[in-house]
Amino acid sequence: MAAVLDSVLGAIGDTKIVDCGRLTRHWGLDGTILAKLEYLNPGFSKKDRVGLHMVLEAEGKGWIKPGDTIVELTSGNTGTGLALACGIKGYRFVAVMSEGNSMERARMMRALGAEVVLVPQAPGSIPGQVSGRDLELVDEEARRLVKERGAFRADQFAMEGNVSGERISGEEIWRDTGGRVDAFVDMAGSGGSFTGISSVLKGHNPAIRCYLGEPAEAAYFGNPGGSGSHKIQGCGYSRELPLLDRSLVDGFIAVTDDEAVSGARALARFEGIFGGFSSGAHAAAARRLLEGPEKGKTVVFLVCDSGLKYLSTELY
Repeated sequence: MAAVLDSVLGAIGDTKIVDCGRLTRHWGLDGTILAKLEYLNPGFSKKDRVGLHMVLEAEGKGWIKPGDTIVELTSGNTGTGLALACGIKGYRFVAVMSEGNSMERARMMRALGAEVVLVPQAPGSIPGQVSGRDLELVDEEARRLVKERGAFRADQFAMEGNVSGERISGEEIWRDTGGRVDAFVDMAGSGGSFTGISSVLKGHNPAIRCYLGEPAEAAYFGNPGGSGSHKIQGCGYSRELPLLDRSLVDGFIAVTDDEAVSGARALARFEGIFGGFSSGAHAAAARRLLEGPEKGKTVVFLVCDSGLKYLSTELY
């Protein structure tokens, strides 16, 4: 019975990589786009790895014990990963999320046993577009709940478990492509995916180029500017990212909302890959790379989460 898992946590990882040849032909590109299907994790996002590995880190360091309460802010995906891990391992989990994020995420976390606290957006914020100020309000509420309930804060912007979980993704990319990777692109959320995967790829081959993507309206690291309001949920928080190793960044790409939407719809239409806003942003960034500095090369990106989490939005 070696193939039978003792919990759903064993189904996290080993997601497949798809050659998006139909998409590159549609766009008339010279080169190869490879998409790693992280939405095939049990919580339908790359953050299942992060949630699990942050809980494992906290257990290993003696910060938590069964029955404790864990609190974290989330746009929904890290919260889902934590809800999965906490439910299986016997922790109470409280997810703190902005009302500006899609409600499918909140409903999914509740179904998995999480308590979900929704924080109203800052005055002037646009529904469906979470700004840096909105995230600050969510962080304030998370801090308040940690103090009030004597809980542990699973800080995805600081815990090493975020990066260590994504290093496994990097090893999978290297293994499954046979090392045939020229470039990797990743939108800047917590910084864990970019740092974890880029460090592994460059460790195997220092010539691999790693690009950091940002929403054009919330550019912070590359060419700062914009209104701060954008539709690409889970990234573009216009803040310092302690986990981001800038020495790994070979270039920056600013992606517009329209590019992200167009990229997601093209992935679905031509490749049958039903991803969210950030996945569309990655596809758009890969297109720009193949049109420019990476022409004729192989670019890899993550399909971060499922389009099912955005059916209440304009994406589809």
